[in-house]
Amino acid sequence: MKSIYHFKFEDLIIYNKAIDFGESVNEQVQSFPKEEANRLASQFTIAADAIALHIAEGSASSNDQFNNYLQIAWDRAHECIVCSTKARLRGFITEEQDELNRGDITELTKMITSFKRHLKLKQLESSSK
Repeated sequence: MKSIYHFKFEDLIIYNKAIDFGESVNEQVQSFPKEEANRLASQFTIAADAIALHIAEGSASSNDQFNNYLQIAWDRAHECIVCSTKARLRGFITEEQDELNRGDITELTKMITSFKRHLKLKQLESSSK
């Protein structure tokens, strides 16, 4: 269902990919053992959800501040690599799922890096005027 209330950051492809990744991680952790609910499963979902949260939060800021939020999103994406690796090593997800996670995170981090570069260029152009 589409809301009648729309926010500009919801148009960002990077935001939508981050939302999808967070939902994928949430589905994955449902099969983790109960004792992991407050450990790895929690850390994984928090890190995955934080990617979209920081993109949304930073989008209303100046380009310089948005870059800082994007850096935090990039850092949280790398945290997801560790969580995915730990989940694979502990037998909670398959090697195939770990590879899918790594592919999604690689795509997200490349997009974040590219977007950061774009914002820096916009900032340079506006300061040279």
